[in-house]
Amino acid sequence: MRDDPSYPAHRAPRAASLPELDAAVPTCRACPRLVEWREHAARVKRRAFQDWDYWARPVPGFGPPDAALAVIGLAPAANGGNRTGRIFTGDPSGDVLYAAMYEVGLASQPTATHPGDGLELYGVRIAVPVHCAPPQNRPTTAERDTCRPWLARELDLLRPTLRAALALGSFAWQASLPVLASAGWRLPRPRPAFGHGAHVLLADERGGPGLHLLGCYHPSQRNVFTRRLTPAMLRDTLREAAELAGLPRPPSTDRR
Repeated sequence: MRDDPSYPAHRAPRAASLPELDAAVPTCRACPRLVEWREHAARVKRRAFQDWDYWARPVPGFGPPDAALAVIGLAPAANGGNRTGRIFTGDPSGDVLYAAMYEVGLASQPTATHPGDGLELYGVRIAVPVHCAPPQNRPTTAERDTCRPWLARELDLLRPTLRAALALGSFAWQASLPVLASAGWRLPRPRPAFGHGAHVLLADERGGPGLHLLGCYHPSQRNVFTRRLTPAMLRDTLREAAELAGLPRPPSTDRR
Protein backbone atom coordinates (compact mmCIF):
# COMPACT_ATOMS: atom_id res chain seq x y z
CA MET A 1 0.00 0.00 0.00
CA ARG A 2 1.36 3.40 -0.98
CA ASP A 3 0.13 5.00 2.24
CA ASP A 4 1.91 2.42 4.40
CA PRO A 5 5.05 3.71 6.21
CA SER A 6 6.93 0.68 4.89
CA TYR A 7 6.14 1.49 1.25
CA PRO A 8 9.49 3.21 0.45
CA ALA A 9 11.43 0.33 2.01
CA HIS A 10 9.56 -2.17 -0.17
CA ARG A 11 9.35 -0.20 -3.41
CA ALA A 12 12.67 1.66 -3.68
CA PRO A 13 14.98 -1.40 -3.82
CA ARG A 14 12.95 -2.82 -6.71
CA ALA A 15 13.75 0.13 -9.00
CA ALA A 16 16.20 -1.20 -11.58
CA SER A 17 17.20 2.22 -12.94
CA LEU A 18 17.04 5.90 -12.04
CA PRO A 19 14.19 6.59 -14.51
CA GLU A 20 12.21 3.79 -12.84
CA LEU A 21 13.01 5.19 -9.40
CA ASP A 22 11.97 8.70 -10.50
CA ALA A 23 8.65 7.29 -11.69
CA ALA A 24 8.08 5.42 -8.43
CA VAL A 25 8.87 8.26 -5.99
CA PRO A 26 5.76 10.35 -6.82
CA THR A 27 3.46 7.41 -6.00
CA CYS A 28 4.40 7.47 -2.29
CA ARG A 29 1.91 8.51 0.42
CA ALA A 30 3.79 7.02 3.38
CA CYS A 31 3.88 10.14 5.64
CA PRO A 32 0.38 11.46 6.48
CA ARG A 33 1.55 14.87 7.74
CA LEU A 34 3.54 15.51 4.58
CA VAL A 35 0.74 14.32 2.30
CA GLU A 36 -1.68 16.66 4.06
CA TRP A 37 0.67 19.64 3.85
CA ARG A 38 1.73 19.24 0.23
CA GLU A 39 -1.92 18.92 -0.85
CA HIS A 40 -2.97 21.83 1.36
CA ALA A 41 -0.36 24.05 -0.31
CA ALA A 42 -1.73 23.02 -3.70
CA ARG A 43 -5.27 23.99 -2.71
CA VAL A 44 -4.49 27.28 -0.98
CA LYS A 45 -1.75 28.41 -3.41
CA ARG A 46 0.30 31.55 -3.18
CA ARG A 47 -1.35 34.53 -4.89
CA ALA A 48 1.33 34.69 -7.58
CA PHE A 49 0.63 31.08 -8.55
CA GLN A 50 -3.17 30.98 -8.60
CA ASP A 51 -3.13 29.85 -12.24
CA TRP A 52 -0.79 26.93 -11.55
CA ASP A 53 -1.91 23.32 -11.37
CA TYR A 54 0.37 22.21 -8.52
CA TRP A 55 2.32 18.96 -8.76
CA ALA A 56 1.54 18.23 -5.06
CA ARG A 57 3.29 14.86 -4.97
CA PRO A 58 6.73 13.68 -3.90
CA VAL A 59 9.42 15.27 -6.08
CA PRO A 60 12.08 12.94 -7.53
CA GLY A 61 15.74 13.73 -8.02
CA PHE A 62 16.96 15.58 -11.09
CA GLY A 63 20.00 15.02 -13.27
CA PRO A 64 21.70 12.39 -15.42
CA PRO A 65 21.86 8.73 -14.35
CA ASP A 66 25.66 8.63 -14.73
CA ALA A 67 26.45 11.67 -12.58
CA ALA A 68 29.84 11.89 -10.90
CA LEU A 69 28.60 14.46 -8.38
CA ALA A 70 25.50 14.35 -6.18
CA VAL A 71 24.19 17.57 -4.66
CA ILE A 72 21.99 16.65 -1.71
CA GLY A 73 19.43 19.19 -0.52
CA LEU A 74 16.70 19.05 2.12
CA ALA A 75 13.16 18.79 0.68
CA PRO A 76 10.96 20.47 -1.94
CA ALA A 77 9.56 23.93 -1.20
CA ALA A 78 5.78 24.12 -0.84
CA ASN A 79 5.50 26.68 -3.65
CA GLY A 80 8.64 25.59 -5.51
CA GLY A 81 9.23 21.91 -6.27
CA ASN A 82 5.84 21.01 -4.84
CA ARG A 83 4.33 23.37 -7.42
CA THR A 84 6.51 22.62 -10.44
CA GLY A 85 7.37 18.96 -9.91
CA ARG A 86 11.13 19.50 -10.19
CA ILE A 87 13.47 19.92 -7.27
CA PHE A 88 14.81 23.45 -6.54
CA THR A 89 12.63 24.80 -9.36
CA GLY A 90 10.53 27.92 -8.95
CA ASP A 91 11.75 28.97 -5.50
CA PRO A 92 14.41 31.42 -4.20
CA SER A 93 16.81 28.69 -3.06
CA GLY A 94 16.74 27.18 -6.52
CA ASP A 95 17.32 30.57 -8.10
CA VAL A 96 20.57 30.87 -6.16
CA LEU A 97 21.64 27.26 -6.66
CA TYR A 98 21.06 27.01 -10.39
CA ALA A 99 22.65 30.40 -11.05
CA ALA A 100 25.79 29.19 -9.26
CA MET A 101 25.73 25.84 -11.06
CA TYR A 102 25.50 27.62 -14.40
CA GLU A 103 28.37 29.94 -13.51
CA VAL A 104 30.70 27.00 -12.82
CA GLY A 105 29.60 24.96 -15.85
CA LEU A 106 27.30 22.42 -14.20
CA ALA A 107 24.02 23.63 -15.72
CA SER A 108 22.92 24.73 -19.18
CA GLN A 109 21.20 27.91 -17.97
CA PRO A 110 21.02 30.03 -14.79
CA THR A 111 17.26 29.81 -14.25
CA ALA A 112 14.77 27.06 -13.44
CA THR A 113 11.08 27.82 -13.80
CA HIS A 114 9.36 24.59 -14.81
CA PRO A 115 10.07 21.15 -16.31
CA GLY A 116 10.55 21.62 -20.01
CA ASP A 117 12.29 24.98 -19.63
CA GLY A 118 15.42 23.58 -21.27
CA LEU A 119 17.50 23.19 -18.12
CA GLU A 120 20.08 20.40 -18.22
CA LEU A 121 22.65 19.40 -15.61
CA TYR A 122 26.13 18.29 -16.59
CA GLY A 123 27.63 15.44 -14.58
CA VAL A 124 25.63 16.29 -11.46
CA ARG A 125 22.39 14.98 -9.99
CA ILE A 126 20.34 16.71 -7.31
CA ALA A 127 18.90 14.43 -4.63
CA VAL A 128 16.97 15.02 -1.40
CA PRO A 129 16.51 13.05 1.82
CA VAL A 130 12.79 14.00 2.01
CA HIS A 131 10.75 14.09 -1.20
CA CYS A 132 7.63 15.91 0.06
CA ALA A 133 7.36 19.56 1.06
CA PRO A 134 7.31 19.71 4.89
CA PRO A 135 5.56 22.36 7.02
CA GLN A 136 8.01 25.20 7.83
CA ASN A 137 10.64 23.29 5.81
CA ARG A 138 11.18 21.02 8.80
CA PRO A 139 10.70 17.29 8.30
CA THR A 140 10.64 15.15 11.40
CA THR A 141 13.29 12.53 12.02
CA ALA A 142 10.62 9.85 11.52
CA GLU A 143 9.72 11.33 8.12
CA ARG A 144 13.38 11.48 7.16
CA ASP A 145 13.87 7.85 8.13
CA THR A 146 10.72 6.71 6.31
CA CYS A 147 11.90 8.47 3.14
CA ARG A 148 15.50 7.22 3.43
CA PRO A 149 15.13 4.15 1.15
CA TRP A 150 14.51 6.41 -1.85
CA LEU A 151 17.80 8.25 -1.32
CA ALA A 152 19.59 5.00 -0.54
CA ARG A 153 18.49 3.45 -3.82
CA GLU A 154 19.28 6.64 -5.75
CA LEU A 155 22.86 6.73 -4.49
CA ASP A 156 23.20 2.98 -5.01
CA LEU A 157 22.17 3.36 -8.66
CA LEU A 158 24.62 6.25 -9.04
CA ARG A 159 27.42 4.29 -7.37
CA PRO A 160 29.32 3.18 -10.52
CA THR A 161 30.02 6.79 -11.52
CA LEU A 162 29.65 8.72 -8.25
CA ARG A 163 32.87 10.29 -6.99
CA ALA A 164 31.70 13.19 -4.80
CA ALA A 165 28.65 14.31 -2.83
CA LEU A 166 27.89 17.84 -1.66
CA ALA A 167 25.50 18.15 1.28
CA LEU A 168 23.60 21.45 1.40
CA GLY A 169 23.10 22.03 5.11
CA SER A 170 23.42 19.99 8.28
CA PHE A 171 20.13 18.11 7.68
CA ALA A 172 21.39 16.82 4.33
CA TRP A 173 24.77 15.96 5.89
CA GLN A 174 23.28 13.98 8.76
CA ALA A 175 20.74 12.27 6.51
CA SER A 176 23.44 11.25 4.03
CA LEU A 177 25.88 9.61 6.45
CA PRO A 178 23.92 6.42 7.22
CA VAL A 179 22.91 6.09 3.57
CA LEU A 180 26.50 6.33 2.39
CA ALA A 181 27.61 3.87 5.06
CA SER A 182 24.96 1.34 4.04
CA ALA A 183 26.03 1.74 0.40
CA GLY A 184 29.54 0.60 1.29
CA TRP A 185 31.49 3.80 1.94
CA ARG A 186 33.31 3.64 5.26
CA LEU A 187 32.69 6.52 7.67
CA PRO A 188 35.58 7.62 9.90
CA ARG A 189 35.21 7.54 13.67
CA PRO A 190 34.08 9.80 15.16
CA ARG A 191 31.59 10.59 12.45
CA PRO A 192 32.55 13.73 10.53
CA ALA A 193 30.77 16.91 11.64
CA PHE A 194 29.00 19.23 9.24
CA GLY A 195 30.42 22.64 8.46
CA HIS A 196 30.69 24.89 5.46
CA GLY A 197 33.80 23.72 3.66
CA ALA A 198 33.91 20.38 5.48
CA HIS A 199 35.54 17.68 3.38
CA VAL A 200 36.15 14.03 4.12
CA LEU A 201 37.19 11.17 1.84
CA LEU A 202 35.14 8.04 2.51
CA ALA A 203 36.95 4.81 1.70
CA ASP A 204 35.14 2.34 -0.53
CA GLU A 205 34.78 -1.00 1.21
CA ARG A 206 34.32 -2.61 -2.21
CA GLY A 207 37.76 -1.47 -3.34
CA GLY A 208 36.73 1.49 -5.47
CA PRO A 209 38.26 4.98 -5.51
CA GLY A 210 36.28 6.29 -2.54
CA LEU A 211 33.85 9.18 -2.27
CA HIS A 212 34.53 12.82 -1.41
CA LEU A 213 31.85 14.21 0.93
CA LEU A 214 31.69 17.99 1.19
CA GLY A 215 29.53 20.36 3.22
CA CYS A 216 28.01 23.68 2.20
CA TYR A 217 25.46 25.94 3.85
CA HIS A 218 22.02 25.57 2.30
CA PRO A 219 21.14 28.34 -0.17
CA SER A 220 18.02 29.25 1.79
CA GLN A 221 16.59 32.76 1.70
CA ARG A 222 17.68 33.28 5.29
CA ASN A 223 21.27 32.16 4.71
CA VAL A 224 21.62 34.25 1.57
CA PHE A 225 19.94 37.33 3.08
CA THR A 226 22.19 37.24 6.15
CA ARG A 227 25.20 36.50 3.92
CA ARG A 228 25.98 33.39 5.86
CA LEU A 229 26.22 31.96 2.36
CA THR A 230 27.17 34.24 -0.52
CA PRO A 231 26.94 33.35 -4.22
CA ALA A 232 30.75 33.38 -4.34
CA MET A 233 30.96 30.88 -1.45
CA LEU A 234 28.48 28.61 -3.20
CA ARG A 235 30.32 28.82 -6.51
CA ASP A 236 33.64 28.02 -4.85
CA THR A 237 32.21 24.96 -3.10
CA LEU A 238 30.48 23.68 -6.23
CA ARG A 239 33.68 24.16 -8.20
CA GLU A 240 35.70 22.21 -5.62
CA ALA A 241 33.13 19.40 -5.57
CA ALA A 242 33.12 19.21 -9.36
CA GLU A 243 36.90 19.04 -9.51
CA LEU A 244 37.03 16.31 -6.86
CA ALA A 245 34.39 14.40 -8.83
CA GLY A 246 36.67 14.57 -11.87
CA LEU A 247 34.27 16.60 -13.97
CA PRO A 248 35.88 18.45 -16.86
CA ARG A 249 36.00 22.21 -16.53
CA PRO A 250 35.09 23.96 -19.80
CA PRO A 251 37.22 26.99 -20.75
CA SER A 252 34.36 29.38 -19.95
CA THR A 253 33.13 27.68 -16.81
CA ASP A 254 33.14 30.68 -14.52
CA ARG A 255 31.03 33.41 -16.08
CA ARG A 256 32.04 35.90 -13.42
